[in-house]
Amino acid sequence: MNVTVVGPDANGIVGALEGEGHQVAAAPVGNRPGLEEAGIHDAAVYLLTDVEQATSIAVAKDLNEGVRVVVYAEGSLPDFARRQADLLVDPDLLGPEAVAEELS
Repeated sequence: MNVTVVGPDANGIVGALEGEGHQVAAAPVGNRPGLEEAGIHDAAVYLLTDVEQATSIAVAKDLNEGVRVVVYAEGSLPDFARRQADLLVDPDLLGPEAVAEELS
């Protein structure tokens, strides 16, 4: 499965996803050009690890209506972004391996 990631990999989620066989592409910034360059059009999952970039969820959904949005980060999302996310996970509660396995 193709996964587009935006945000830092402080918790090792990228390695866990790759360990499960997922193809991971990282976008340095969650804007339209960054997401397109990272392959959001072909992604099955958009993984956000930085709630500061919550507006990128709307951009990702605009570029790929069927993308599943997973937020793997501490902190809270604004209401508009929370409504568009499919899964919200706090890294302190669930490790990266468990999240990667659930996405398989």
